[in-house]
Amino acid sequence: MAPILPLQVEVPDKPIPRGSKSPGRVARIQSQNRRREYLARHPAYFESLEHELADPILYERLVKRFQTASEREAEGKAKGYGRTLEADLQRGEAKLTRLKESNGEDTATNATVNPEGDIEYPWEKPAADKAQGLQLWHAFLEERFVQGMDEDFDYQPVDADEDLDVMLKREAQDAWFEDEEPSWVEGDEPGTASGRIKGETGIQDF
Repeated sequence: MAPILPLQVEVPDKPIPRGSKSPGRVARIQSQNRRREYLARHPAYFESLEHELADPILYERLVKRFQTASEREAEGKAKGYGRTLEADLQRGEAKLTRLKESNGEDTATNATVNPEGDIEYPWEKPAADKAQGLQLWHAFLEERFVQGMDEDFDYQPVDADEDLDVMLKREAQDAWFEDEEPSWVEGDEPGTASGRIKGETGIQDF
């Protein structure tokens, strides 16, 4: 019997590029990048008191628990009795629902668990102080906005605004600089004899 020879696998000289992204995925990434840039230009979005209704329990854990009595009173006056009552009712209903669904283990608000069993979202972790709590709350609102989950916001003007393509413009600019060739002749190093400016003879005329 003839010896079994190892299979000859032809290794390409250059790495094989990954398959191109689908048009739908490209459009989705573009919209999300534009939404992030919109938030960067409009930080006042995070200050709306209406956002408490997005997740009343999370708001209570990250923001409300660190407020002073005077801050809570001022916020209550700004929201009005109706919105304050609505938030409290939603918070109570959410807690009751969670209690019924609980299997005896602690569950986190909006938690997404990866295959390793770790919580992915930073706002699911306890906040150490008021500043961190507010930072985590803003991170939650940003992710919610980018994913298109703010039902009260009109995303169409933002998603169609090409002026928000800051990241795309930056990548194009970086690519342009990378493609630019040095001003000296290829193969010559600046400052060497072979890299002299055209027209120089190299002979000193004095």
